[in-house]
Parts: sequence; structure tokens; C-alpha cells
Amino acid sequence: MKKLLSIAFLSLAIFGKTGLAQEYPIKPIKVVVPYAPGGPSDIFARILFQKITELSGKSFIIENKPGASANIGIQQVAKSSPDGYTLLLASSAFVINPSLIPTSGYDASRDFAPISLPASSPNIIVVSPSFPAKNFKDFLALIKQNPGKYDYSSPGPGTSPQLTAELLKLRANLDIKHIGYNGGGPALQAVLSNDVPISFAVLPPTVQQINGGKILGLAVTSLTRYPSLPDIPTVAESGLPSYSAVGWFGLFAPASTPKAIVQKLNQGVAVTLSQEKLRKAMLERGSDPASGSADDFVSFLRLDQAKWGKLIKDNRIAVQ
Repeated sequence: MKKLLSIAFLSLAIFGKTGLAQEYPIKPIKVVVPYAPGGPSDIFARILFQKITELSGKSFIIENKPGASANIGIQQVAKSSPDGYTLLLASSAFVINPSLIPTSGYDASRDFAPISLPASSPNIIVVSPSFPAKNFKDFLALIKQNPGKYDYSSPGPGTSPQLTAELLKLRANLDIKHIGYNGGGPALQAVLSNDVPISFAVLPPTVQQINGGKILGLAVTSLTRYPSLPDIPTVAESGLPSYSAVGWFGLFAPASTPKAIVQKLNQGVAVTLSQEKLRKAMLERGSDPASGSADDFVSFLRLDQAKWGKLIKDNRIAVQ
């Protein structure tokens, strides 16, 4: 009985009164993930919205819309009706693409109503078990001794992992070739099948593959080690001080979505992320739970877009 009352309370906390003419939501909500199934954004979206559905009793449908470095899915949501029934679960490519890809087809500041920043995630450099270098310092030495010999995979041009790799190439003077895929799942599979020896990836779903011994993690790109991978060093402690490149997952609605809906969705995410079992599951899979108001998210996006935009412009990074 106590558990049932707790769930009922959480349901009211997530979707109570909105002040709208009709109570929201009265039908299933579609969440567009602009990447292929099995990638980090897809995994995170399914974990988060499965729990929101469980706690609220409302239906959320995940729709994968990969292609064009996530721009196809992002554009779809930008053009959707601002009624709260079509949302976007995007990665940090959301703020990177407009600076990196002139034809991205959307304005990150104008075309969306930011809802919540539910999680961040460092990137990680991984290799196949047969790769000659078994640690990050040896990796750097090997790449420098063999310019142009090795390729690396990423979820696609303009994604956080790809830009992380380009930043490392600049900082360490490396010559490695990028091979982009439509999402983190296919990019990781390329290493698992030995099609590509190196990958720059966000942690989910990489953590499970590392712990299972299927790939080797060389370094994480946050300033501190990741709790569930304590034996893998950071790039910063391995010879490149202050190097940092962290991705994130954010929830958006089309611009002009009523503030009452944005606030209700933000509250729903915050209540859901307060669940200890969910937080533990996220950390185990490579995502750091976060929360904050929609206004906090707007401020964060402004700073992050300026950071990556400057890096892209100053170093003349371009999609090839």
C-alpha cells in the first residue's frame, strides 16, 4: 500500500494541474531521437522515459530519426506543432551543428524551447583488443609514429565525440582519419567487428562493452575519472593537462510551446531523476544524472554553443 501511494504521489507531482484549457498530456507524447537505435542518446532516452511512464502512467513513444549528423530529426521537431506532443532528446551536437554545418537547417536559440538537461556524459577513447597500444600514452606515440595509418569511428560529423577527436588531434598533433556513422551504436559496432580500430564515443553503451572485455578503454575526456570505470585515466592526467570535452543529453520542445507545458515536463524529469535506482542505472551505463530549471538549461546552452563555436571557428574545423 505504501508503494502504491508513493507512485500515486509521484504521478501527481509529474503531471498535475497545468493551468491549460485541457489537462496535459491527454495522448501519447512522441520523443524524437535523431540517432540510430542502440546509440547513447537512444539508450538514455529509453531509460529515462520508461521510468517517467512508469511513475506517471502517461505514454511516451521513442522515434529514432537518424541522418545528416542528427539534423534530420532536429529539423523535424523544429517544424512540429508547439503543443508538447513532439519533443526532441538531443545530444551536444544540437549546439555544435549550426557552427560546424552551415546547412544544418535550424537555429538552436530561436527554433526550440529548452526543457531540461537531464544528464551529461564524458566521451571515451576506445580501441579493439587487438590494437597494438594498450594505454593512452602508447596510443599517442603509435599514432605519431604512423601518421595517416589509422582511422577512427564516431557517431557522425558534428557530434561531440567527433569534435572531441578533432580537439585531440589539434592538441596532440595527430594524423588520424575520421569515419562517421549514423549514431553511436553503429560507430561502436565498427570497432567490435574490427572494421575500424579506434572509436571516440560517449560512455553509454560503451561501459558495458568495456566491462565485458570486448573493447579496451584508453582514456576518458572529463577532468576526473568516471566512477564506474575507475581504472581508466583521463586524457588530462595522461599528458594533456586541462583537456576536457564532455557531452550531454537535453530535452527540447518546438519554439512557442506554452511555458506551462515546458515547466510541467521539466518538473517531470526532475522528479524522475530523484529516483535512486534510476540514478544508479544511469551511472552504470555512463550518464551523470543532472537537473535544473528550464532557464538554467537556456543559460547552459548559450555558454556551450559559444565554447564550441569559438573552437570550430578559431581552428577552422569543418565537416569533410
